[in-house]
Amino acid sequence: MIAFVSGPVAALAPTTAVIEVGGIGMAVQCSPHTLADLRIGQEARLATSLVVREDSLTLYGFADDDQRQVFELLQTASGVGPRLAQAMLAVHSPDALRLAVSSGDEKALTAVPGIGKKGAQKLLLELKDRLGEPVGAHIGRQGIGTAVSSSWRDQLHAALIGLGYASREADEAVSAVAPQAEAALAEGAQPPVPQLLRAALQTLNRAR
Repeated sequence: MIAFVSGPVAALAPTTAVIEVGGIGMAVQCSPHTLADLRIGQEARLATSLVVREDSLTLYGFADDDQRQVFELLQTASGVGPRLAQAMLAVHSPDALRLAVSSGDEKALTAVPGIGKKGAQKLLLELKDRLGEPVGAHIGRQGIGTAVSSSWRDQLHAALIGLGYASREADEAVSAVAPQAEAALAEGAQPPVPQLLRAALQTLNRAR
């Protein structure tokens, strides 16, 4: 198993980062949260999980070991593959997922694209004794580099496209949460892309 990769970021795409390791470019599937902290040319260290299929080897990358552990635990539930597990972590932090499962918050799970009411109910039952309670303390990210504030629209739009939404839907969702981002900029802070993504997904779910 490849536990982590470390090296300069060679390329970034909406769902993938390429990390140069010993002269080899490792393509790593990442959530929008993880990608938002990476900058081309800067060093990064990603915790990784290798998913082996008959016709593919896919490396998934995470900002810290906690995200990787939750990613792997989510897949122990029936019907949850790596893409759905990654989508769950794109919408919710590990602790938010633990809280949702421990409190039986069905609505939080249905906010994830691909999870309906029945699926959420099933996941709550299967994961209740697997994820554990929220750990409370924030586990620091290991990726080096910060997102550029001026690109929050691009980051958010790319994240929504990566989760399967049409470009028009992504445009509308980005516009809907723009006031939140502008308020953060007005206070001299960087727009919080993970929180904006959750808010954007909520507007999309209400529109359906």
